[in-house]
Amino acid sequence: MTNTGSVKPTAALALADGTVFLGRGHGAAGLRTAEIVFNTAITGYQEILTDPSYAGQIVTFTFPHIGNVGVNGEDVEATTPHAAGAVFRAWPTEPSNWRAERSLDQWLADHGIGAISGIDTRRLTRHLRDHGAQNAALQVAPDGRLGLEALKAAAAAAPSMVGQDLAKDVSATQRYGWDEALWDLPGYAHGKADGPHVVAVDYGIKSNILRSLAEMGCRITVVPATTTSEEILALDPDGVLFGNGPGDPAATGEHAVPVIRKVVDADLPVFGICLGHQLLGLALGAKTTKMRFGHHGANHPVKDFTTGKVEITSQNHGFAIDEAELPDTVQVTHRSLFDGTIQGIALAGRPVFSVQYHPEASPGPVDSQHLFRRFVDAVRARRAA
Repeated sequence: MTNTGSVKPTAALALADGTVFLGRGHGAAGLRTAEIVFNTAITGYQEILTDPSYAGQIVTFTFPHIGNVGVNGEDVEATTPHAAGAVFRAWPTEPSNWRAERSLDQWLADHGIGAISGIDTRRLTRHLRDHGAQNAALQVAPDGRLGLEALKAAAAAAPSMVGQDLAKDVSATQRYGWDEALWDLPGYAHGKADGPHVVAVDYGIKSNILRSLAEMGCRITVVPATTTSEEILALDPDGVLFGNGPGDPAATGEHAVPVIRKVVDADLPVFGICLGHQLLGLALGAKTTKMRFGHHGANHPVKDFTTGKVEITSQNHGFAIDEAELPDTVQVTHRSLFDGTIQGIALAGRPVFSVQYHPEASPGPVDSQHLFRRFVDAVRARRAA
């Protein structure tokens, strides 16, 4: 157990294995349980906390200073944050940035998110690396009344991420169009929408994926995660993008895989990102597996075998395509240089491909933005055929 020294603890974090950390509470009071992960990015805490892929997870930030630039209404990947909680090393400072509209502490409270600071995040991260991903319970109690035994029991009893279809919980509930392009001072531009029609399936899709497509002139229709293949094809798309999202791909695949197979059979260009990559792998005959502690951060090197180049990528996933179950018709196009896991696949002889990481970044490097151009070029080539 770690503590805050002479400062009375107002928050506690208990892991499923019984490890407890004490610290200072932030944001919304209460108790919440979720899988705990660590993120190694040094920028973009607001984008991270609003990424729907973090639904059902408590995010540990390994960079010690979080909150310095406050929050604003533009640096978000979804209108509603989905992360269950956050863990910081240092007390979030008052914002010092001309774009700040609120402090991080106030923003967390406004959105019902609890957080803890003042703990040894390096120790917590090493623990997760050594013992693997696990559930945790986070309690924020401004009065200092912390029930540690009950907290440990709640962590141990929380359901595993394996088997959870969380995409349906964060997806849009109805179809909509998108025309916002990438950010440029003083704000987001508008796409021309005079190019090919792309249908994007929302399993928890990040806004910057849609902005990246709009930047290239695509006309974009976003559809919910449960949209059928018949409904997608009735929109007469020139290409289909399967976006990112949270949860176990095998669970989401129960309703998504038949849809993806029919879209692939329709001979449309297909691009999958993160969960969309895993679902495409399942649709092509592969299987997925839970990783020991996943990839979460903006400093992951990946080799692209189609170009021979190494790119630094932004990642957020706890599952991966199983190498042993990969069909002969599927080519591995990208690999992680951290652990060798599959980071990209392509269907032989077809404009169907996917990547495990996030080419739109936000936060992170833009080394892989060219993948949107690769997809749009394939879409334009099909239109011209």
